[in-house]
Amino acid sequence: MWDYTDKVLELFYNPQHQGAIEDKGEPGIKVAVGDVGSIACGDALRLHLKVEENTEKILEARFQTFGCTSAIASSEALVELIKGKTLDEALKVTNKEIANYLGGLPEAKMHCSVMGQEALEAAIYNYRGIPLDSHEDDDEGAIVCTCFGISDVKIRRVIIENNLTTAEEVTHYVKAGGGCGSCLANIDDIIASVQKEKVSATPVSNSLYQTNGKSAVKPLTPVQKIALIQRVLDEEVRPVLIADGGDVELFDVEGDRVKVILQGACGSCSSSTATLKIAIESRLRDRVSKELVVEAV
Repeated sequence: MWDYTDKVLELFYNPQHQGAIEDKGEPGIKVAVGDVGSIACGDALRLHLKVEENTEKILEARFQTFGCTSAIASSEALVELIKGKTLDEALKVTNKEIANYLGGLPEAKMHCSVMGQEALEAAIYNYRGIPLDSHEDDDEGAIVCTCFGISDVKIRRVIIENNLTTAEEVTHYVKAGGGCGSCLANIDDIIASVQKEKVSATPVSNSLYQTNGKSAVKPLTPVQKIALIQRVLDEEVRPVLIADGGDVELFDVEGDRVKVILQGACGSCSSSTATLKIAIESRLRDRVSKELVVEAV
């Protein structure tokens, strides 16, 4: 039997936001829907958003879930987390925040939190009229897990965002490898690739030197900082953006301000703010400096 927290059980037994939102044609109001998962695979989630068009504020959210206790509780937690947020603010909600809101989930049930994050993204893309085929990871990457239709891009993303280190953990988060198991070696290769990139990015930013006999973090010179920013963009950010039809170019670095040019689909995408903050700024802060601020020029 799964060891669920009291919060999980509370939301499972007393969900407050189950159901659909009917589009009544109210002026200035738009209803969007995001679907993820498959009933055939055991989990499916449809998220409904009622959005005020002039502010892009989420006025109401409801869900329809086919799944287990943690799937229903995760859907309820997601709605609680995004109520009253703007769409750009909601895009920053991660599967970790969903799990944390619940006081944690059993490791083997973490895929329910990931499903909530993906349903939210799907609903917001639909609201903004962004074709899913240009942002849906599974359509862009090569399929690794044929049992559940999971791509290398999706596996890579969940590894990076959740610091996963084993194929078993990947299975818990996105189900990949949980069927016939023939893709487990490929998942190991993807994990190794991500870890190698982390190691290659770490030495410069974390290099140590001795000061009066004590170890300290050696600050980067301006040249080293720019070189490291460029390397992180080239090796970790651009491959993900290119897979979605976009790209980014480093324009300039002024102190802790990193100026970039969004290109391709990123340049015209209405969620470019989320791309800047989530895909680029958060990665550079993690790899180079917590003080960096990324701006589009």
